Amino acid sequence: MTNATPSAEELDAQDPLAALRERFSLPAGVIYLDGNSLGALPIGVHERLTNVIDRQWGDRLIRSWNESDWYNLPLSVGDRIAPLLGVNKGEVVVGDSTSVSLFRVLAAALRLRGDRQVVVTERENFPTDLYILDGLRQLLPNMEVRFWDESVSPAAVLDGAGVLMLTHVDYRTGRIRDMRELSAAAHTAGALTVWDLSHSTGVLELDIARDGADFAIGCGYKYLNGGPGAPSYTWVAPALIEQVRHPLEGWLGHKSPFAFVPEYEPAPGIRRFITGTQQVLSLAALDESLKMWEGVSMSEIRRKSMAQTSRFIERVEAECKGHGLTLISPREGQLRGGQVSFAHEDGYPIMQALISRGVIGDFRTPNILRFGFSPLYVSFTDIDRAAVTLAEILRTDAWRAPEFASKQTVT
Repeated sequence: MTNATPSAEELDAQDPLAALRERFSLPAGVIYLDGNSLGALPIGVHERLTNVIDRQWGDRLIRSWNESDWYNLPLSVGDRIAPLLGVNKGEVVVGDSTSVSLFRVLAAALRLRGDRQVVVTERENFPTDLYILDGLRQLLPNMEVRFWDESVSPAAVLDGAGVLMLTHVDYRTGRIRDMRELSAAAHTAGALTVWDLSHSTGVLELDIARDGADFAIGCGYKYLNGGPGAPSYTWVAPALIEQVRHPLEGWLGHKSPFAFVPEYEPAPGIRRFITGTQQVLSLAALDESLKMWEGVSMSEIRRKSMAQTSRFIERVEAECKGHGLTLISPREGQLRGGQVSFAHEDGYPIMQALISRGVIGDFRTPNILRFGFSPLYVSFTDIDRAAVTLAEILRTDAWRAPEFASKQTVT
């Protein structure tokens, strides 16, 4: 009689995505489970940036705006992201930080709603989303913010609202919000939807137009592996794009930027969401990293993601039973994004002890050990080894060493 549960080695041998791991520069001896915070380095990025710096910038100088088409990078990189969102090429633009992109779309959505200056969001949203919302409220004296949680029907807080702003995957727990259901509720109430997809793109199978998004933004440095501080992307529903205006209208979003006229006239389509001169080095790195997705099936990505997160939960709960870990991510795979989070009253030093042994996750206040799984480079063998390492740290109290107690600036 054989064991019905396959080994990690067997799962890796059967994995149709396993070869993609070789396209990343992964440090020897490291199990990297923090791709939901900063993705690993794709091998081609170093060569690409060297070319941009030495040849395009160093040799060709300003001529590269035309010769290397720096001018159109925000749209050409957006075209690489579009299939990951389930939208068409020409609908996504890339540039600026996620916070700036969120500010633009929130202001644009509110402008479209006229007197309906109420934004509904969650109190447990990612903090920067709330900070941007509060900053916008200070500029718009008639604006109101309402908070919704799952204990009440969305209809209870959406009456009279202009915008529903939510993060698709909860950054603490990995819980997936039902975009289709919540967008439908917003539209029934007469509100537009703004979705933050930072923890979704590159790990979930998305079709945001079908599911009722009106605006969407997200970052390029998590599952898209664009590098630290990689620029964000913006999508606006095609039915809205020609009527929408935002408050950071800059010269490269102008219809004719090199006419240098004083009056602003927005460019057609999503190009109007370009504000200033694009970050060419960052865009080149992200562009190169996105080549990884050519020919990759998002359904396979999602299947592997659910299998890996489920296995991690099973292995941790089996290996670490009785050591105070509490699963706070959804147990049901279809409700869970690409991460698994456990709570523990000593979460911070435990995570530091794990990192010291080459298993890299991260910590989120007040007590959350967070592990992110990129199906592009995380193996099932990684998962089993990570669970065993965590169990050993808990069993031996290795995390109690003084060097693990002092909090670093970035947790």
